[in-house]
Amino acid sequence: MIELFSANTPNGKKISIMLEEIGYEFKVTKVDIGKDDQFKPEFKKISPFSKIPVIIDHKNNKTIFESGAILIYLGEISGKFYNKDDRTNINQWLMAQMGYIGPMLGQHHQFHHYNPGKSEFGEERYFKISKRIYNEVDEVLSKTKFLAGDEYTIADIATFPWFARHEWHDIGIQNFKNLSRWYEEISKRDGVQKGYAFMDKSEVIPKINY
Repeated sequence: MIELFSANTPNGKKISIMLEEIGYEFKVTKVDIGKDDQFKPEFKKISPFSKIPVIIDHKNNKTIFESGAILIYLGEISGKFYNKDDRTNINQWLMAQMGYIGPMLGQHHQFHHYNPGKSEFGEERYFKISKRIYNEVDEVLSKTKFLAGDEYTIADIATFPWFARHEWHDIGIQNFKNLSRWYEEISKRDGVQKGYAFMDKSEVIPKINY
């Protein structure tokens, strides 16, 4: 049994989607980040930087924090979505999400969605960077079916939940043909739909309005 400590965020959804995709049984323990649960001593014992998600693999007696590390671990033990012959390539796309796509879109959320009008500089800066990310990912997907090539991998699983907040971005995902194709294809996957709604069974993946 795998226990997932998480919240209903893009980083949290990465892991629930992966667990559904590989068909592993898991239990969700909610970490209410709105009430600062992540700073409680008992959580800090398993997450030194007070961040979600974290998993405890009770069968193998392992505790893992950081969403990318968790995806790699689950890919290794399940043998799915992490082709052992292409791991360097998959890793670079996973790291691009963790070090660039996620953090920049996350800052865009902070300034544009949660705190509009508080910093003109922040809003303009992260809107510009986020729009560039849309263009860059669209260009990549004009050449390959998925981010790391023609196979669906943990890199796609890591990146998808961030674009699932496209309505917050006000960039217009529908204007990016290849990104939209990728997004819609992943949206149809049963494991993705189930994993996306791991905190709220009524939650659905936002559609693209053409």
